[in-house]
Amino acid sequence: MKRFLLPIILILGLITLFSMACSAEPGLIVEKETGEAVVALKGMIEIDGSSTVYPVTEAVAEEFRKTYHKVQVNVGVSGTGGGFKRFTSGETDISNASRPIKAYEKAVAQENGIEYHELLVGQDGLSIVVNKSNDWAKCMTVGELKMLWEPTSTVSKWSEIRPEWPDNRINLYGPGTDSGTFDFFTEEIVGEVQSSRSDFTMSEDDNVLVIGVNGDKGALGYFGYAYYLENKDKIKVVAIDAGDGCVSPGVETIVNGAYRPLSRPLYIYVNKASLKRPEVQVFVEYYIASAEQLVTEVGYVKLTDEAYEATLAEIR
Repeated sequence: MKRFLLPIILILGLITLFSMACSAEPGLIVEKETGEAVVALKGMIEIDGSSTVYPVTEAVAEEFRKTYHKVQVNVGVSGTGGGFKRFTSGETDISNASRPIKAYEKAVAQENGIEYHELLVGQDGLSIVVNKSNDWAKCMTVGELKMLWEPTSTVSKWSEIRPEWPDNRINLYGPGTDSGTFDFFTEEIVGEVQSSRSDFTMSEDDNVLVIGVNGDKGALGYFGYAYYLENKDKIKVVAIDAGDGCVSPGVETIVNGAYRPLSRPLYIYVNKASLKRPEVQVFVEYYIASAEQLVTEVGYVKLTDEAYEATLAEIR
């Protein structure tokens, strides 16, 4: 009897292990001797693009690495436009974007056989900021911002915006022309994408802009809400009057649309071919599952539970 019992037990054990492996989380296998789930994923994931979305993606990558030690996740900051250049040529697996992909970028992707998912991960309120010592520019109208930033602008002093403001020089700071933030700001404030005066200090790295505004008494700049929140002890935010009074960016005003016209969506774009690799599939699922918490932690506004669930269903 014992002679027949041992093979049966072994077979049942193998069936149990197989069942555990099938039901385990993606990227996990079951250790034969202990029955414990262990991480098996390895590989490299290449990500580039928006400096606005970067804090979210980097936060996800940091948490992901704690579990999936053998997966190398590289997160670059080339701006939304720069990220799409790499993404549409097949150089990256995921592209961070603070605006939707443009028609000509779609055409390049199609020419190169790149199919993708456009995934909304959160919302932002692009923030206008000034130096801490600025005690006059507490609120500006959309018209005043346009007058200051349009290509034909010759405004160089604060008093040229409002006579009661100081006769001090204005020094402007903003993202580079490859940035989705630059595209969004110029379209919403000036009225035309990429239409802006050129005599300002520009950088694709928002941290550089924060440093600039912090060290310049005459500064005015703009970048994502998360960078303002992270540095609100160093800089001041300017409320925006779009016709209904002065409104500052915040979770409530971004969600309900009161902070206009500078509330905007945040995306990641995922190469469908890359998604067939287990490490990319698991990372993207991990991203969406973690987004609700991490988007909030870095200072942006999360989507609804239903929205994240729908996104997960799209990529599975």
